[in-house]
Amino acid sequence: MVHPASPIRRSPTAAKGRAAARLQQATAPEAARERLQKALASAGLGSRREMEEWIAEGRVQVNGETATIGSKVGPRDVVKVSGRRVYLRFDEKRTRILIYHKSEGEIVTRDDPKGRATVFDALPKLRGAKWISIGRLDYNTDGLMIFTTSGELANQLMHPRFEVEREYAVRVLGELSEDMIAQLLTGVELYDGPAQLQSCFAAGGEGANRWYRVVIKEGRKREVRRLFEHFGLTVSRLTRIRFGPIALPPQLRRGQKTELDDDLVARVLEWAGMAAGPRRQTRGVADRHTRKPRVR
Repeated sequence: MVHPASPIRRSPTAAKGRAAARLQQATAPEAARERLQKALASAGLGSRREMEEWIAEGRVQVNGETATIGSKVGPRDVVKVSGRRVYLRFDEKRTRILIYHKSEGEIVTRDDPKGRATVFDALPKLRGAKWISIGRLDYNTDGLMIFTTSGELANQLMHPRFEVEREYAVRVLGELSEDMIAQLLTGVELYDGPAQLQSCFAAGGEGANRWYRVVIKEGRKREVRRLFEHFGLTVSRLTRIRFGPIALPPQLRRGQKTELDDDLVARVLEWAGMAAGPRRQTRGVADRHTRKPRVR
């Protein structure tokens, strides 16, 4: 049986291949527009409040014109911050949170000129998004690292004004006296300003080494080490065991990672004062034999 030819004919001037895709994108119904400060915060540039300050200062342009508070943008708008173009995403945003047990000898950067191992080497690849590290750990420190796809959440947890707690297990060569602990809780003067611990408890130890559990609300470079060095004590091991509401699962070994499921992501967002976003259809846990992370 011979089927009749299709009555639909392609125009000889119709676009093909990539040109057709660009034409389809240009003529497709425009996605819902959203407030400029929200779109910039979602891109990881800072909190909404900071983005509002940038807009008020005239640092943001939309389609060549200085933006104003309340401006809305969509996929077809060209947005620049301080003269540099910013590419925004307007598809359905799902906040993802992944925790990783960093090992000593890894650095927190995407590209190291010396070719050293970085924490990003171990993370799963993303399409249309990127992992943003929440805080840093220095080369000789191990423990909890948190990554997210939400720039706003990262800012909420990292910005100094939110005073999010970081908890560490510290092994010291030597021992703190009661007077030293009192000074650490009251505050001591470091070269870059005063610093203090929120809490400090002895956690055992043998021989010349003693363990302490300490909580701090800042993320200055080597701050915990420098606080102990202020009293002439050397930190021989430093492990971050909690950042804000997320604790490092004891079964998560060095080099392992696990992704928080939807319920835990929603609890973290609620803790940070943010609305929960769309839920993922799949729940990924990259490493087996690990229990759910503890979220306060």
